[in-house]
Amino acid sequence: MPLTGAVGVGYCPTMQNENTFYSDAGSAGQSVPVVVWGTGNMGRASIRAVAAHPGLELVGALVANPDKVGRDAGELAGLDRPLGVPATADVDTALAALGGGGAVAYMASGDVRPDEALADVARALAAGAVVVTPAVYALYDQRNAPAAMREPLLAAARAGRSALFVSGVDPGWGNDLLPVLVSSLAGTIDQVRCQEIFDYATYDAPDAVRFLVGMGEPMDYEPPMVAAGVPTMVWGGQVRMIARALGVELDEIRETLDRRALDADVTNQMGTFVAGSQGALRFEVQGVVGGEPLIVVEHVTRITPGVAPDWPVPPDGGDGAHKVVIEGRPRIEVSLEATDEFVDGIGNRAAGGNATAANRLVNAIPWLLTAEPGLYDGLDVPLAPPTGRLGRTTPASIGR
Repeated sequence: MPLTGAVGVGYCPTMQNENTFYSDAGSAGQSVPVVVWGTGNMGRASIRAVAAHPGLELVGALVANPDKVGRDAGELAGLDRPLGVPATADVDTALAALGGGGAVAYMASGDVRPDEALADVARALAAGAVVVTPAVYALYDQRNAPAAMREPLLAAARAGRSALFVSGVDPGWGNDLLPVLVSSLAGTIDQVRCQEIFDYATYDAPDAVRFLVGMGEPMDYEPPMVAAGVPTMVWGGQVRMIARALGVELDEIRETLDRRALDADVTNQMGTFVAGSQGALRFEVQGVVGGEPLIVVEHVTRITPGVAPDWPVPPDGGDGAHKVVIEGRPRIEVSLEATDEFVDGIGNRAAGGNATAANRLVNAIPWLLTAEPGLYDGLDVPLAPPTGRLGRTTPASIGR
């Protein structure tokens, strides 16, 4: 069933540049102060993103681990130079360095501490800082977020005359902006499919991999990430955003789930994953139109490449990829692989994905500073090309 001819819902992009998806908002010669809150996987990438941006200045790095207090942010980010910003655990001191404005790249985890993450984000907004973060899944589609979550943040943004943008990779640009951009090359569309295909052995988050995703857990264990309703809570907003851009009303959102057990023990840096435990996970969040799944977000996750060989694999055989497939005329398939944090010439796809998410967020800060106070999503916030960074050198090897 093609999407052309469907009843529109009156969507009109809010971006008003000469190109709808392009922003040239700058800092008018002034350097915008930025605090990066959290220095884990996403925080490291965000520090590097701020350091690379000619219109931003890192003025603070907030940490929870006392062993990191006092260490230079450049060292924590794996850069080859100090940035002159010692890490601190004092939130008040870090926010004070922004002078009642600036921006916070909030990169602390919200997976297992959602209430604390929301409180932190509201605190930064009320202090007058633009906030960018991947931490609060329900706010990726902020229009449809629960009122109990949305309204306090909106009030904080209005009080601080600030703005919030929540995004990531998947959920994030991999299933909001990218598929919408690719769809603009189509004449007719039968289905939009967004895929994340990843070997989670490369993902440096053992608690999330084991207990949220369920890798290495018994097959009768119910991973929280795919418990009934959770995929829709996390990725349903992305499906709704694509539908909004394409001008269609969804009948419903459905979920599918498949899991596979390991045939043999697998050992990696996170330990041993025993035979018989979960070794692969595949699910879909489907936007149904006219009874058919026409907008699909699909995840294919493994703990080792050999498990579930009949499921989709990255096109280049690497550790991971994000794909958009437009079934229609013409058929369009785009695959994106990102690599970062090279050690001895070998990069990491999970770190590469984190870097793309961090750069999407950090690069949006100048535009958000020009926006009206409020909450914004991935279709509101335009792309911001890395102006002034063409040809800038990057260390060949980034440690951790």
